[in-house]
Amino acid sequence: MKLVYYGTLHNPIKLIGINLLEGSRLRTFQASPVKWAAALLLSSSILFSQSAAFAASPATATAAADGAAQYKQYLKEELSVELSGTVTKGDFIEAVADALGYEPSGEEVAFTDLQSDDPLYNAAAALYEKGILSGPAVSGDQVLTASVAVLIAVRAADLKELAYTYPASKVDKALAKLKVSSAALGAKGAQEVAAAVDAGLIPAELYAGFKPNGAAGDELIHTLLGKVLVTKGLYKKYLGYVSDADIYSKLSAAYEASDIIEAPKLQELVNTALKQELVTGYSLKDSRFDPRFIDSLSLTYGHSDLKHAIQLIGLLRSEGIDAKVQFEPKTSAFIFLAEWGEPGPNVVQIENGNYINYDKEYDISFEFASAKDKAAFDRIVLAYAKKNEENQAGLIYGSWWQPLYFTTTALTDYEEITNNFIVDPNSPYTVNTFSLNEDSAKVVEGLKAIDPDAAIHPYAIWADQPFFRYLNGESA
Repeated sequence: MKLVYYGTLHNPIKLIGINLLEGSRLRTFQASPVKWAAALLLSSSILFSQSAAFAASPATATAAADGAAQYKQYLKEELSVELSGTVTKGDFIEAVADALGYEPSGEEVAFTDLQSDDPLYNAAAALYEKGILSGPAVSGDQVLTASVAVLIAVRAADLKELAYTYPASKVDKALAKLKVSSAALGAKGAQEVAAAVDAGLIPAELYAGFKPNGAAGDELIHTLLGKVLVTKGLYKKYLGYVSDADIYSKLSAAYEASDIIEAPKLQELVNTALKQELVTGYSLKDSRFDPRFIDSLSLTYGHSDLKHAIQLIGLLRSEGIDAKVQFEPKTSAFIFLAEWGEPGPNVVQIENGNYINYDKEYDISFEFASAKDKAAFDRIVLAYAKKNEENQAGLIYGSWWQPLYFTTTALTDYEEITNNFIVDPNSPYTVNTFSLNEDSAKVVEGLKAIDPDAAIHPYAIWADQPFFRYLNGESA
């Protein structure tokens, strides 16, 4: 069985000598089979900021903020929410409930035009309980108008109380951008639409076409749904773009703010697996840093050195590749043998005299502008960040013999392997172990023998060929 530790793979001779080619190296990724309905915000705002304006380097095109097209793709591919053609109010209600993961509590809600066995009832009841719908009628069969779509979006985005602070003068100032009078919307409706303008739920490019009583168009509908997700912290999270002028400082700040992750419950399981030599390594991640990128456009790259990350960003810029960038702190652990000498500071001694060593590492997730750019990443890394011989020239700093990068969708020249993903339902922390597909069942069985209640969710990922060869016991 090969469950391979992946990490500082710049010295394969040393790794072979300690049999780490029979071990595992892990990564935490919120793939489609294990998506979470809620996102937790951390206190360090820089780690979760989304840039609104982007300064491009001469080598790259200026990145544009996500708009209706990107929101539509995200809703369809990541949340299975799809709206097209003539959209009714009921369709929109269901889309909001599905996108936000809202379910009714079970308490009966008395709608005048909707019975409990109606397909729309659960979504409407869930939104009613959240204060998004006011009832008593739902009018789900009516064509969705622009004003109704905005009112639902404002409440779903938790901006209702803000809206009701608006005096008439402030309402009129905001509505003037839409060339709409408050009389056409009613007092509270006017306040909510005004707040939507000021809060950015209705971006400037949609001002001219906004007709309160007209049917809501595709662009408005998907923009509102996307903006609701953004406001609720349920959309993509990233530091910025490869092309941003300040991406290096943001990346450095994120790295400096990261530290060794401690997750006692999960570590008890995988540390026992280490002691039993079921695995030779694992890594811990924090799901609150999950980028929530579109799977088909994204991949994840793991390393330990900040200087390498900085140069990798510069390398992509030099190749004309732009992408969203998210920094994900990672703590990796492996067995450190006593005969190697004095261990580092982050170790725990185990019964046989050896140590479990913990290293501060990271994953960088990229979401590319196109599938073509995503495919180009492999060529770029193999040319400039893959070590093939000692003292090799022409590589970026800290290049590994077996670089690790992977995606959750099949990709040419990548190899399918398994992520044996372990979660703690009561915390944001997760453990990932990568293995060959044929070894996954044995790994899961071994972990279950240690803790029968362990939540283990194996799923397929596609890794670069050097790492796949490493899993198969090759040294370079």
